[in-house]
Amino acid sequence: MEIRPILSALLRNKTGAILVALQVALSLAILANALHIVSERRHVSSRPTGVADEHAVFSIDVRNLMSGGPEQMLATQKREAEVIRAVPGVVAVANVNQIPLSQSGWNNSVAVDRKQVDETAPSSFYFSPDSLVKTWGLKLVEGRDFLPGEYVDVNTNTNDLPHHVIVTKALAEKMWPGVPATGKNMYFGTGEDAIEVRVVGVVERLQTQNAEVTPRGEYASIAPMRRYGDFAGAKYTVRAEPGQRERVIREVEAALRKASPTPIILESTTLDQHRKERYRADMALSWMLVTVSVLLLLITASGIVGMASLWVTQRRKQIGVRRALGARKMDILRYFITENFMITSAGVAGGVLLGVALNQLLVTKLEMARLPLEYLVSGGVIFWLLGVIAVYGPAWRAASISPALATRSA
Repeated sequence: MEIRPILSALLRNKTGAILVALQVALSLAILANALHIVSERRHVSSRPTGVADEHAVFSIDVRNLMSGGPEQMLATQKREAEVIRAVPGVVAVANVNQIPLSQSGWNNSVAVDRKQVDETAPSSFYFSPDSLVKTWGLKLVEGRDFLPGEYVDVNTNTNDLPHHVIVTKALAEKMWPGVPATGKNMYFGTGEDAIEVRVVGVVERLQTQNAEVTPRGEYASIAPMRRYGDFAGAKYTVRAEPGQRERVIREVEAALRKASPTPIILESTTLDQHRKERYRADMALSWMLVTVSVLLLLITASGIVGMASLWVTQRRKQIGVRRALGARKMDILRYFITENFMITSAGVAGGVLLGVALNQLLVTKLEMARLPLEYLVSGGVIFWLLGVIAVYGPAWRAASISPALATRSA
């Protein structure tokens, strides 16, 4: 079948063809970028925190309604940790100031030189008097864990800090690109008041409390210390045996209430819950974009069906004449499918250009990743198939028109 007659017919009825092509172009541009955003959001929300077996980890906040002085608070924290450790099914427990993905906690500026005016990087600041490497199952890629003599208890009324630190691989690469970080000195803060510490180990990964999408999401440091004296309570992170987390949570809460001589308030949160809350907005955005994408496909298909049905109605006499001259049903069907394929192809070409332009805008304004070519290719294939499927019904009705009926009604 020659393309020239189809092209001539389209040029005589440009408005409808242009509108369908524009609809395909806009839909493809939006669909490709929407699906790319959905893929990025889902990839981000599934990033590992660095904690081994996240499903077994939970945190418990303990607030004492009646408390004594700093020394009594310190003794209370040590006693509570021992109570938790004694619960059957508890693999490890650590007193800690914050939890990955919790969206609240401590941050510090870090620098490689005291004389720096600006920070080298921001760092999420974890500290604990217990081994977070063991409790969370963090993977050491350089150096060692803290030694028992390096852990210190720090009264908040003093400015004492430990002199050793473990950093994440991402933070180490930011501060000392391409060279080992173990043994290097770094500074919390800048200027004369900066506190010097030595890096004794590097863990492969530990996300920050905010888990930013940028590399900052793994800029974290761990200090071997316990703070006491400014808050009548503490936070503990617990790793339970696989499959025992819910039971362990209940028994830990019961054990703490029983062991406390004063009223306490407890709040337990699993790491899974922190992940769900952190990425709630991302998941909502993903589902919204999926819904928009499905609606775009339906609207585009409806537009193709409507336009093809209109053309069949307008060309009844032409179709009847062709059938009377010997055209087969397959010839009529192929004519309308080819015509629609040409229109869709023009829309796909425009959609590719528009999709790249839209992605460039998102990259510039929102720091998004560039749109991979496969999204545009896959989108183009989807719209080609959609065009064929959508036009098939009207085309089949056109091919079924009786020559005598078409010429008589015309």
